[in-house]
Amino acid sequence: MSKHYTLLLLLLILLALPGIGQNDSSVLAKHDSIYQQRIKKEKLFGVYIPTDLGDAFAQLNKLISPESKNKFKRVPEATAVKKLHFSFGRWMIYNWQFEEGSRFSHYLRKLGLFDPDDMARFVMTTYHRTLNKKPLEVKALLEDIRTNRERLKRERLRKGEVISKSVRKVEKPKTGN
Repeated sequence: MSKHYTLLLLLLILLALPGIGQNDSSVLAKHDSIYQQRIKKEKLFGVYIPTDLGDAFAQLNKLISPESKNKFKRVPEATAVKKLHFSFGRWMIYNWQFEEGSRFSHYLRKLGLFDPDDMARFVMTTYHRTLNKKPLEVKALLEDIRTNRERLKRERLRKGEVISKSVRKVEKPKTGN
């Protein structure tokens, strides 16, 4: 039994070796190549991916029932975005591939949005404004989202816990006189 176990273990180690030699740049290059393919596709996993904000609104208008649109429209903007983040927002993040990359997430990245939650917040807010025939105020909204993201980052860092601390003493090389 132990002979078979040893052979199996050796085989698994040999199969894993090719992956061990890969450096970070080859992994990043492969990831970038996949990303570049994804951002050109009209559909991912059978789901149509919008090209820009107007196309996203057109898709949402097709997908959302008039009753649901009216409910969303009647709720105050901040409340609607906050309450629907884990349903409507998650739907967008998942189906429009904000995390893995898609042509729509790439469009949003060009606007300066890199976090999938921020992307969903941006789309929901601008969609709410569109339904209520209000100005989108894209620049101000983008700045607000960026400021909020930075604030959250600072808070996380401030609340962070030091896991370990070490001090190294570096000795100067001795000169040979």
